[in-house]
Amino acid sequence: MPGEKRDPTPAEWRATGKTALVAGHSIFYRYAGSGPAALLLLHGFPTGSWDWHRIWPGLAQRFRVLAPDFLGLGFSAKPSAHHYSVMEQADIVEDLLRQLGIFEVHVLAHDYGDTVAQELLARYEHRQGCDPAGLKILSLCFLNGGLFPETHRARPIQRLLLTPLGPLLGRLYNQRAFARSFRAIFGPDSQPTDEEIGHYWALVSESGGERLLHRLLRYIPERRANRQRWVGAMQTTRVPLRLVDGAADPVSGAHMAARYRELLPAADVVLLEGIGHYPQMEAPDDTLREYLAFSAGLPGHIGPV
Repeated sequence: MPGEKRDPTPAEWRATGKTALVAGHSIFYRYAGSGPAALLLLHGFPTGSWDWHRIWPGLAQRFRVLAPDFLGLGFSAKPSAHHYSVMEQADIVEDLLRQLGIFEVHVLAHDYGDTVAQELLARYEHRQGCDPAGLKILSLCFLNGGLFPETHRARPIQRLLLTPLGPLLGRLYNQRAFARSFRAIFGPDSQPTDEEIGHYWALVSESGGERLLHRLLRYIPERRANRQRWVGAMQTTRVPLRLVDGAADPVSGAHMAARYRELLPAADVVLLEGIGHYPQMEAPDDTLREYLAFSAGLPGHIGPV
């Protein structure tokens, strides 16, 4: 329809971003907006910061918003023989923030980004009282993700990629196979269009990224190895937390939210019924509204006025 707002393509998103050299790697990021507070957006696997584009304008009206692409994903460098780890991704995020002169952040995270955010929170909890110059986490809002390894239901392709067949499967992986697996994690009434599948695949396959998926998926066993550290930080922190969860997600939907409530008795949980794994894409208006309502209740009353 005339005047209807169109989503930016990944190429258009990239054209308005920048790159920084962090730990010897080229890291793509978007940084824009206004306001006294910085908001860090951490995207999921296996896509990139483009995932945030539908709620980006609403967030950038109230925050200085930073959205990097993780190493190995999106438009960041994708070294082929690299040992990817959540710890390194957290190091890169902290280094990028320092380069940009950001030392206090609110965090909104999704999927793989949830796990990196858990590590950032654990570091913050460890530093309190001994390193006042370190990154300060002001608040943290999670979207769907594997916060608890016992509730994470990996997709069949993810389990296969973690086996010795992973390198071969990565070489054979194509858009058709990706689309079949990817559509299964969306809600029944919020399925991605063929065009959107093409955009997601463009992010995955940029610079041969589909051949690295088995290396990046090592975050799944990392979650098990670091469960006590990451979940423990969530249970003991005084940082305000919220979970906004697409309930229909077979990977980390209502069943994960129920576990969240069990482990965090004062849990702040919002369930989006009928929505799958990508609430910021499937229900952007609801996701933005719930995040801004959360931020409006924080010290300083950031959010709607």
